[in-house]
Amino acid sequence: MKKIAVFHQFFDNIGGAEILVLTLVRELNADLYSTNIDTEMIKRMGFEDVLPCVFSIGKIPKNAPFRHQMALFKFRKLNLGSKYNFYIIGGDWSLSAAVNNKPNLWYIHSPLNELWQWKDFVREKMMNWWKRPIFDIWVWVNRKLSLKYSKSVTIWVCNSINTKNRIKKYYQKDAEVINPPIDTSKYKFLPNKNYWLSVNRLLDHKRVDLQIKAFSKMPNEKLIIVGSYEKGARQFEAYKKYLESIKTDNVEIINWVNDKELIKLFSESKGFLTTARDEDFGMTPVEAMASGKPVIACNEGGYKETVIDGKTGVLIDDINEEKIISAVEFLNKELKEKEEIYKKACQERALIFDTKIFIEKIKNLIE
Repeated sequence: MKKIAVFHQFFDNIGGAEILVLTLVRELNADLYSTNIDTEMIKRMGFEDVLPCVFSIGKIPKNAPFRHQMALFKFRKLNLGSKYNFYIIGGDWSLSAAVNNKPNLWYIHSPLNELWQWKDFVREKMMNWWKRPIFDIWVWVNRKLSLKYSKSVTIWVCNSINTKNRIKKYYQKDAEVINPPIDTSKYKFLPNKNYWLSVNRLLDHKRVDLQIKAFSKMPNEKLIIVGSYEKGARQFEAYKKYLESIKTDNVEIINWVNDKELIKLFSESKGFLTTARDEDFGMTPVEAMASGKPVIACNEGGYKETVIDGKTGVLIDDINEEKIISAVEFLNKELKEKEEIYKKACQERALIFDTKIFIEKIKNLIE
């Protein structure tokens, strides 16, 4: 059995990418190297058993772009020599570790989207006018670095066809698609408690404000938003404050729940709502389907690869508030007569993305 090390840029805000990395560490008996490690958060997500295998390479700032730049710098300097037989790069801003640590596999969630896919969005929506020239220089420099470091990657793997197409466009590489792992066995279906569920990082491109605005027009419907954000990080704090300012009484925003609480929220929901712009893959809709719950999602990105329109949920073209309302009303009617049909279809669909399938494919590539 190969001795494996996994790299991830930072571990102080846990989402789908971090859960995937922790799953790799557990299933492959690997070690994890990262920065800003929040051990309590790892415990709360059900991965306390992997903590002895988690190692810090130092602290970095909370705010972008210094956060990303320091991660890239620290992993560029990391050289574990012959301590391991194989390395997995599980975070995009830890790509630079590929230079000194080979052979390796880069599992790509979003190929440095800040530099490529989301560059214009970040520049126009999240930057003051005077910051934009500095941002342009930062993008130019880091594009050069990412292309340089990517030449040291041995095996290219990504989470979706959507991401595969971006890699081909920006890096001119063909990556193998291995969808992220969902531990379908731990999710369950329970009678709903008359609320819709949304689980996101509280970032602008997740478009959580669309969800709140839609539910503000449906006072008889309840929405629970589990919104992870990093305290003290500007990119999270500003959007969180905005969401709280437009929130109505029928919308509840919860910052972080543990793994058991999240599973319970999925199992007792009426259905799931997700609105991220051109999502790379999106693990939460699959978790909802594993719970037998239908999904309302925008017809973009990775959602098109998981949700089956009319069978496991509703995919919305050119999403807006009114279309979300229509989708909620449609599923309310459908579930009155066809709840068991949706439950079965959703759970069967989720099995395609089970952890066992993911690990088997990763092991085959490594061997």
